[in-house]
Order: sequence, then structure tokens, then C-alpha cells
Amino acid sequence: MFEIMAVTRAMADENRVRLLAAMDRGEICVCRLIELTGLAPSTVSKHLSILRSARLIEGRKQGRWMYYRLTGGNAPDVAASALAWLLEHIKDSPRILEDRQRLEEIMKTDPDVLCRRQTGSSKDPLKRKSKPKNLRKGVNKT
Repeated sequence: MFEIMAVTRAMADENRVRLLAAMDRGEICVCRLIELTGLAPSTVSKHLSILRSARLIEGRKQGRWMYYRLTGGNAPDVAASALAWLLEHIKDSPRILEDRQRLEEIMKTDPDVLCRRQTGSSKDPLKRKSKPKNLRKGVNKT
């Protein structure tokens, strides 16, 4: 019973369904999932954690990147059959079709570029957006 509840709970959120649909085409880096959904990294991480707990997805770390994919033969029968049913019934959904088109463009972008864009970091100090010292909080202008 626990597996059924975990799977149905995991599939009861539109963003998690979108994440599953994105992984239907294969393994994908978290930064690309963040870019696709437009959600905060912490929110995407929480969604992925719920999907992983329900054993709908598997993850692996490679260097600084975390990759996720749909579970293959390791999935419990409940998860595998629910996932097959879900993917079959959402494949023609306008939102999923739109996501697939966006994902094609996102996949052309280097994950390192996406990660820097999402965190707002840059190795080039001229591109960093920081306030001049005299405008920072607590710094006296005199």
C-alpha cells in the first residue's frame, strides 16, 4: 500500500509530471530541468526527491552535475505501470508538447552555461552584478 500512495502522491503535481515527461526521452541534467520548469533549484530538487522516493526516477552524480532518468527494470511493478499509464495519457497534452519543444532548445545549451545563469555567478568579474562599494548597505558615503 505504501508504494501505491507514494506513486500517486508523486504524480499528483503538475510540475512533477512535467519532470517525468522530460525524462521520458532519456537522462537529463538537473540544470536543464530547472531551465525547463522555471522553478527555483531548491523547488526542483524537492520535486526530484519526491519522485525518487516513489522510485519513479533514478539519479547519478557525474562531476558537479546530477543526472536523472526514469527508472528502468529496477522500478516496482506499481511504479512502472503507473509511469507507463501516465506517459501514455499525457503525450499529446499541449503543455507537454510545449515542454518538449523548449527542451530541444535547452539541450543545445552547455550545462555549465545554464548553471552559471541559474546561480547568477560568473567567472568574469566584469560581468558580476554587484553594487559599487559606496552604495552597499552600511558603507558611509562621506
